[in-house]
Amino acid sequence: MTVQPPTPFPIHSTLHQQVSFDRKELSLILALYGRMVALGEWRDYGIAALRDMAVFSVFRRTAEHPLYRIEKRPDLRARQGMYSVTGMDGRVLRRGHDLGAVLKVLEKKLIRPID
Repeated sequence: MTVQPPTPFPIHSTLHQQVSFDRKELSLILALYGRMVALGEWRDYGIAALRDMAVFSVFRRTAEHPLYRIEKRPDLRARQGMYSVTGMDGRVLRRGHDLGAVLKVLEKKLIRPID
């Protein structure tokens, strides 16, 4: 009987093509999310890491369509900007190269008149 070394698992290039948010990006998004949850505006979120984009979806209730989608598309880095915020109706509310600046469109919702 001959002993053969184990064959290693093949490393597919598809693992490296998956786009996700890094720690700095998630901290910006979750800071905004925490403030909106404290105000009672948002209740749930979902994160998707796809091949061509990463999506952070914000929900008012779990069973609804997302109120907003924060998207990261590295393919658009050289053109319009890698980050975008999309509304419930599918319109792009803001797009840009800096995530903090793009998220400011949602921070305007934090400003309310005092009764």
